[in-house]
Amino acid sequence: MALKQNLQQKLGLKINPLQIQLIKLLELPTYQLEQRIKEELESNPLLEEGEEEPEYATENEEELDEREEEEGPERNEDDFTLEDYISDDDDIPDYKLSVTNASKDDETRDLIFSQGATFRENLLNQLGMRNLSDFEKKVAEYIIGNIDDDGYLRRDIENIVDDLAFGAGIEISEQEVERFLKIIQEFEPSGVGARDLKECLLLQIRHKLSEHPNYPGLHTAQAVLTDCFEEFSRKHYEKIARKLRISDADLKVAIEEILKLNPKPGGAAGDSSFERNAEKVIPDFTLDLVDGELQLTLNSGNLPELRINKAYLNILDGYKNGQSIKNKKDVVSFVKYKLNSAKSFIDAVEQRNNTLMLTMTAIVQFQKQFFLTGDESLLRPMILRDIADITGLDVSTISRVSNSKYVQTWFGIYALKDFFTGSMQMDTGEEVSTGELKNTLKDIIEAEDKKKPLTDDELVDLMNQKGYQIARRTIAKYRQMLDIPVARLRREI
Repeated sequence: MALKQNLQQKLGLKINPLQIQLIKLLELPTYQLEQRIKEELESNPLLEEGEEEPEYATENEEELDEREEEEGPERNEDDFTLEDYISDDDDIPDYKLSVTNASKDDETRDLIFSQGATFRENLLNQLGMRNLSDFEKKVAEYIIGNIDDDGYLRRDIENIVDDLAFGAGIEISEQEVERFLKIIQEFEPSGVGARDLKECLLLQIRHKLSEHPNYPGLHTAQAVLTDCFEEFSRKHYEKIARKLRISDADLKVAIEEILKLNPKPGGAAGDSSFERNAEKVIPDFTLDLVDGELQLTLNSGNLPELRINKAYLNILDGYKNGQSIKNKKDVVSFVKYKLNSAKSFIDAVEQRNNTLMLTMTAIVQFQKQFFLTGDESLLRPMILRDIADITGLDVSTISRVSNSKYVQTWFGIYALKDFFTGSMQMDTGEEVSTGELKNTLKDIIEAEDKKKPLTDDELVDLMNQKGYQIARRTIAKYRQMLDIPVARLRREI
């Protein structure tokens, strides 16, 4: 078989490590970037907080490469070593166990955390105030343990009896468990321990009746929940009025009382678990209106300035001057790798900030009338391609920048992705944004007669009269996005 040489030309896309790191940093909002920088400071000893100095490591790196090529096999084992940093015997490097980049002038503050009683702790505290035997307390504590975060007991009494028998060795009847549950249902917050929504609302109404027995609206509300709960959930108010033989005015008072009740009593107990899923919003940009001009700034928060640790540059200087070091080649490789990593991270953070400012500046200019007035009807139709054309960046980069980022304006905080909306052409040929369509739809629904709310078909006709040619399914989609229920559920007395 003859050997041949062929020349081929191929197109390929290669992403260097700096670009990969930049892509990951672009996706991070400010508070997550702060955590990412802290992790990098802990993992890279050549990186420290402080203002960047331009002369870092260029000359030393060249000398480092030259010395590395000239390095011979002979080493003096009695000289100074850096085994604290590169020894394989150390499971955890010292630089990961301590941080020494604090200044003497840094102010030390102790964080004080306040923590109230959780939902279940509150119930157990109330249980401790009851005069119960150890056996009774044990059963009641087991019932409390089965109450979920919403305040409901969603397990069947029969299953609880079986669990007590097989799991705790406690023989007890269903009637006894019911009795203990009635005791727990007297606890605060009112409505706790209910097995469904109807029972939860009735418990709260009965609690109010015990405090205000002569208030007629509460008696009517109790009757509505007891005898007409299905009609109430479907807002069939005429059926309720006919069935209970009450006037619309009395029914309206009763409905108002019911709507004041809490469908999730466990959420009112101050349990911190209800705050775990709360979205943390820290604006990445601040936009101020000063003397009629918009001023945009990048919110750096508590992000520190980064620079190269000079202590390691001194090590390289010592190596440059011929200082004999044990395991020179390993030391050189370690310091060189960490030096390049630190430089890349600093450059990536700087490029991230520049890209964010470039993108947000283009958005502000594109939606200038909106930012000057705060009027959402002035939002222009804008897609990712529009900003990509202005900035010269890729559409994927604009998408990463706008994701999970927020801007604080002089009239409120907005997510960047809210500014990217589709468009629709009106009868006049003018293009309007989907944001304007939603606002128009919302205004129509707010102005409707709540006794006879508009159906989706009627909303389509009204939108068409205003020049918006829009389909019924689009109305339903926008209504859901605005968290507006169907006409039947918007009905009031």
